[in-house]
Amino acid sequence: MDALLTAFVSAFLAEWGDKTQLVVAMLAATTRRPGQVLAGLFLAALASNIVAGLAGVYIAQTITIRAMTLMVALALLFAGGSGLIRRRRPAPATVRVPVLTAFILCLAAEMGDRTQFLTFALAGRFDSAPLAAAGATAGILVACVPAALLGERLGEVVPVRAIRYSVAGLFLIAGFYAAVSALQLV
Repeated sequence: MDALLTAFVSAFLAEWGDKTQLVVAMLAATTRRPGQVLAGLFLAALASNIVAGLAGVYIAQTITIRAMTLMVALALLFAGGSGLIRRRRPAPATVRVPVLTAFILCLAAEMGDRTQFLTFALAGRFDSAPLAAAGATAGILVACVPAALLGERLGEVVPVRAIRYSVAGLFLIAGFYAAVSALQLV
């Protein structure tokens, strides 16, 4: 259960102002079909997180728990550092099949993303690919629902930049704490 909740919270926080959320906002505004965009996002997030979770559990079997805790620390530090990088809004595009377009664009946005790295590390740390993948997928969906409903108005209604920088700070603090714990410096 720890894997589910931890993955949910970390994915939910990591997605604010991230590429995936911006893609969902753009697609929802362009197509005016937020349900179909969220369906494509769900499929992409699920595929990405299943791969990350399975890889995390596989790698965790080859390294010590201390090394896996250090991997979680690195994932948190990466998430914090990448949260400080500003994202540009994607250009609107012509969309004929919103579910397929959302799937492809969201899958591309999630590959190698901080949420995928967090899912990888948490699945390995808690030795539970299904729970980590489910939690991260749910976190991504919940964070992207406002983007789908508000579309391009997301930035006007929600202080995305302030949330993004605050979350980046939280990830950096948690990452430093986890690194110190993994290295047993305390």
